[in-house]
Amino acid sequence: MAKDMDPSFEDYVRGRQRQLVRAAYLMCGSETQAQDLVQEALVKLAARWDSVRTENPDAYVRRILYHDAISAWRRTRRESLTDLVPHRPVSGASVADRVSQRADILAALRTLAPRQRAVVVLRYFEDRTEADTAQVLGVSVGTVKSQAHDGLARLRLTLEQPEPRHESTQESR
Repeated sequence: MAKDMDPSFEDYVRGRQRQLVRAAYLMCGSETQAQDLVQEALVKLAARWDSVRTENPDAYVRRILYHDAISAWRRTRRESLTDLVPHRPVSGASVADRVSQRADILAALRTLAPRQRAVVVLRYFEDRTEADTAQVLGVSVGTVKSQAHDGLARLRLTLEQPEPRHESTQESR
């Protein structure tokens, strides 16, 4: 027979699952992979719930989540090479512009190394301190600072590339 689930664990999962899936999606860029990562992290959390619930279960499950995301990336490391330069939309308030900007940001996040992506998501999406981020990832605060600096520089470079010119149309005039 299956063991009854602790009501406090059920409440925790109900309250945090959506937020964890969103963070996992930013880490891996795939809705199904994000859901899988969260499910696996919650299974690991459930096994240790009695000892973790009185401490900081958020830090514990996020650490599992980010480490598993990096491990998954290492197992399936694939580069997507393309000749296309990312398009940066003209700023505006339309829904189409916001959707396009979001797609560009997600694509730019995918260009980051897994540790850089984890740092950027924790620091700027989840608004965590450098010390919190270092604790979750199991690295030093200096590593968080350098990974954030390098990750943001790469994001800026990726997002600020100008639109490609079509010189063949200008030559035919």
